[in-house]
Amino acid sequence: MQLLIQQDGTIRCLYTEVFPLATLGSLDITRGSHVEPDCNGQWWADLSPVTGPKLGPFEQRSQALQAEVCWLEAHWLNRPLIP
Repeated sequence: MQLLIQQDGTIRCLYTEVFPLATLGSLDITRGSHVEPDCNGQWWADLSPVTGPKLGPFEQRSQALQAEVCWLEAHWLNRPLIP
């Protein structure tokens, strides 16, 4: 799990249950994407909540989830937040 500690003390990460994040302080959890199937049973990772692309189609949900994590780590996690 990657934790990005910003200059103002806030911490950004991709949420997992590796350890209880609430021990670090108050939480503000927001959705980074939506992983959903289409009418043909193909899976898509829609990263529009973080102004990202729509990835897919994937035959398996696990493939879409992995693509989602890779994209978020590469393009969102280390991107500076605009106040």
